[in-house]
Amino acid sequence: MNNRNRPAQLRTEDTSSPYFLHPSDNPGTILVPQPLTGSNYATWSRSFTTALLAKNKLVFVDGSILLPARDDLLYQPWIRCNSMVISWLRNSLSPQISSSIMYLDDAYAIWFDLKERFSIGDSARIYQLKQQLMSLSQGSSDVNTYFTNLRIVWDEFKSSQPI
Repeated sequence: MNNRNRPAQLRTEDTSSPYFLHPSDNPGTILVPQPLTGSNYATWSRSFTTALLAKNKLVFVDGSILLPARDDLLYQPWIRCNSMVISWLRNSLSPQISSSIMYLDDAYAIWFDLKERFSIGDSARIYQLKQQLMSLSQGSSDVNTYFTNLRIVWDEFKSSQPI
């Protein structure tokens, strides 16, 4: 079967396929500006999810595409893309957290592990955010600065609430 007759998901050069890797994609790429340190899980997760969506690779961490059977035509492309996503994940973690997932071979398993460990609301941080919200005042700031500061604290507070 020539490549044109393959279904779209099997054509790894099709840019709309989750199996497509751009020539500039490499294991050393850093997708988010701040590594996951633990306390910043909500913002890190959001940033990393956005980056994966842009690269059409979110399906490897959300469980939408699981490891195909060895005899499946998608087995090798899946291994290649999964490995790339794992590299991107490792590059976006603090060294200690990265060490803790070093022997997990599935991007979905890593994502699930990180979510399970770090998405639980940090009660001390939630308390800090509540205090910031209660004490935030416009003072000498202009309305835009005040609203921006309020929005930053509010969004973090909202995202740190248990799901």
